[in-house]
Amino acid sequence: MKQKKIAFFDSKPYDIECFTRANENFGYTIKFFKERLNSDTAVLSRGYDALCAFVNDEIDKATVEILKESGIRMIALRCAGYNNVDLKAVFEQIHIARVPAYSPYAVAEHAMALILTLNRKTHRAYYRTRDNNFTINGLMGIDLHGKNAGVIGTGKIGRIMAGILKGFGMRILAYDAFPNKAFEETGGCQYAALETLYRESDVITLHCPLLPDTRHMINRESIGKMKNGVMIINTSRGQLIDTRALIKGLKSKKIGSAGLDVYEEESEYFFEDHSDSGVDDDMLARLLTFNSVLVTSHQAFFTREALKNIADTTMGNITEFFEGKQMTNEICYK
Repeated sequence: MKQKKIAFFDSKPYDIECFTRANENFGYTIKFFKERLNSDTAVLSRGYDALCAFVNDEIDKATVEILKESGIRMIALRCAGYNNVDLKAVFEQIHIARVPAYSPYAVAEHAMALILTLNRKTHRAYYRTRDNNFTINGLMGIDLHGKNAGVIGTGKIGRIMAGILKGFGMRILAYDAFPNKAFEETGGCQYAALETLYRESDVITLHCPLLPDTRHMINRESIGKMKNGVMIINTSRGQLIDTRALIKGLKSKKIGSAGLDVYEEESEYFFEDHSDSGVDDDMLARLLTFNSVLVTSHQAFFTREALKNIADTTMGNITEFFEGKQMTNEICYK
């Protein structure tokens, strides 16, 4: 039987390491491309049976047409989100699968790291002491114990996040379009209306998907309902937050601090080195000027365990397709 060939786009050193190791159990021929997938680079897939793409690859109609002409029969996303995919264009043309979960602990723990860093200002203290400045003026935080934490979205990540916050002695208010009553009954959280969560929470952390109803759910109106000095954490999807409204809230001190692992227009910058060229995005550049804002470049998922799970699941998805099996994680157009 002909050995199957897979093209990997937007490949970073850690991708190459993890997938090369995972492929030892499968034996596929893999070519790693540094280029992101789009209509200009899709031609690189010619001669391959399947391709693997990431969150910033552009899988639009024009790209899909080129992939189809190039003989690509299956797209394996090594991520959970697929907002970058034109599902209508892909439907009945190329099979596509994703990694629905990899390590909810990784994301929740990173969200907690953002909270602790912003609260106790350890990111600022780090640079002070490196400059032999040992003053503590301006570094005061609060006790998280006894405060209210609002968790928006109680899927796997949200429930783990609630457990971590509860371990700090916080009261957990939660919101989900589909409340998990069993989780509430065991004391994991107390479900509340969004307005109540906004009004009472000292910390708000987002763990919900990006849908038409959740896009810009953090906006001028919702921010106006929040406590003065609220902390907002987003490790989910950048477009959950209206960045302009966030900046206004930070300037007015309505928002005390913000920890962002995702950003609305992150595809232009995240995962790449712009230390020489700088940042032309005015809103991202403005966010980076606030001492009260901590931006990380979509790294919440980035643990050894998560990368191994991503690689194993992705290779499993590809194998299910090649073996003609029903794909467990196939994305369907509705």
